[in-house]
Amino acid sequence: MQCHALKGKTILFLGSSVTYGSAADGFSFVDELAAKTGCHAIKEAVSGTTLADLDVQSYVRRLKRVDPALFPDLFVCQLSTNDASQNVPLGRPDAPDADARTVAGAVRSIVGLARGRWRCPVAFYTNPRYDSASYQEMVDVLHILADAMQFSVIDLWNDMDFNRITPQQRRRFMADEIHPTKAGYREWWTPVFERELARLLLNDAADGTAGNGRMVCAGI
Repeated sequence: MQCHALKGKTILFLGSSVTYGSAADGFSFVDELAAKTGCHAIKEAVSGTTLADLDVQSYVRRLKRVDPALFPDLFVCQLSTNDASQNVPLGRPDAPDADARTVAGAVRSIVGLARGRWRCPVAFYTNPRYDSASYQEMVDVLHILADAMQFSVIDLWNDMDFNRITPQQRRRFMADEIHPTKAGYREWWTPVFERELARLLLNDAADGTAGNGRMVCAGI
């Protein structure tokens, strides 16, 4: 018997162009992860959208429109680069009320909504390094919120080993400084997400705090 912690699990991914795969014909690590592990991946991704609740396509409002009866085993959210490029206010992670028009407030709203509806583990992921002081600030705020609210972060921004690729690999893996190619998703991104999401689900099953704790096994 060969078991994979992600097989048969429902994982909801909320994001924008990186989650969607806009530079790879709509293919991203989400699709590769589903094909490789047998998980049921739901990709709620719209290019150009922000975490912050600035319009009807914001992460916050799209999450509110997801069927409450879905009950994913895991919820994964992209820390959008669009908030940085559009100069969305960071907000205060310790503010008494969550202003969803700011990055910090939107993250708090998203975590609260996902947990309130589904009581499943929550994880955010960041982009790898690129030239953006604003995104660096967003990553810093995300970690403050993760510590305070006890959710996970797959931090590609600060992962020095992940970012240590050759110029030749970068040309093959990235269409531009933000968006991966199909090769980048398959060879560079997916192994990290496969490992980290499996770890999150196994830890959750051991803790017994959320999710159904099942592992589905496939015979070989």
